[in-house]
Amino acid sequence: MPARDPRARYELRRTDVELSELIGLRPVPCGGLMVALTRRCPMSCAHCSTGSSMAATEQPDPQHLLRFIGSFGAQDRPEVVMLTGGEPLLLPELAARLAGLARAAGSRVALLSGMFFAREGRVPDRIMRAISALDHFSASMDVHHEREVPRTEVLRALRTVRDAGIPVSVHLTGTGPDDPYLADAVADVRRAFAGRVPLLVNEVRPLGRAAGLVRETPAGPDGSRATPCTLAAWPVVAFDGAVAACCNQWTVDRRPVPPHLRLGHIADDDWQAVRERSLGSPVLRMLRSVGPLRLHARYGSAPAPAGYCRSCHALPDRPDVLAGAARDAGGRVGELLDGLSTRQQLAAGPAGLVRRMGCARYAHLVEALPAEQESSR
Repeated sequence: MPARDPRARYELRRTDVELSELIGLRPVPCGGLMVALTRRCPMSCAHCSTGSSMAATEQPDPQHLLRFIGSFGAQDRPEVVMLTGGEPLLLPELAARLAGLARAAGSRVALLSGMFFAREGRVPDRIMRAISALDHFSASMDVHHEREVPRTEVLRALRTVRDAGIPVSVHLTGTGPDDPYLADAVADVRRAFAGRVPLLVNEVRPLGRAAGLVRETPAGPDGSRATPCTLAAWPVVAFDGAVAACCNQWTVDRRPVPPHLRLGHIADDDWQAVRERSLGSPVLRMLRSVGPLRLHARYGSAPAPAGYCRSCHALPDRPDVLAGAARDAGGRVGELLDGLSTRQQLAAGPAGLVRRMGCARYAHLVEALPAEQESSR
């Protein structure tokens, strides 16, 4: 393969995006699209929220995916497309084609990988070609991944990607703020890259194979105050091509998808149809603005089921709540409510969002620091 002209590399990289920008866009309705390319994965981590393995066969039809991403318009495309799995780099050619289509419409493309390929001690050419089509590359690390791919190899591969001019980040997962693994891994990554590679630190949730490993997620606040659901902002293409309004794995895997969270299917719908349903749904506007518990408290005649997400999934059985949402969040009023909530969350910044949704102790790491600032912390 002939060497790439350095000028061509510069042109390819003109839309680079940092982790803080990706996280900052998370509250924006339809500001992004998440796409699960496959449930297959070369690793079988004990905590996997998606239940991925090499024995899994589910994946969206590639032609449907290409048509769906190809339907983006320059004026209505998502700002960001996040390619996930399973392991999306099991399909590097498809990932690169999807990235090319999305970027042609003006979207920026990020990908999250479990780094299986780092075991080879180098980044294979076909993997590197796919990564080079991206605007951001994220490596997933945790104690379970490290049993199969050593941390030193992951960091070496990340350095190769970063040296090629591609922004990188690390997604770390642990059991909570006091997990010694998180403290050790964070320190290692910060030391290896002089603080210039950002990290998103999350806690293991009781989903997929992790259901029996960690305690249940706390029920969350009661319905006395608004707690916007950021997870209902970006549509998600699931493993069977269904498009859900929520990225919680419990929703992504549930069949049928609860009707108020179902936005369509890539075999039948284009991006414009999905976007219109998400932005125009009164119940989604209310979920993004005040959250499901507040929705029940405001309109319901019976108490909400225990749990933040369970109360959302119960909405199809609560016609009084749905009617209240339709009455108050339809039309221009609903648009204004959605917009106000979005602006308030954006004002908190990416670290503020991680403090609410991820591991608060490490929220500041979502924004990389210059080396001299890192050394003084």
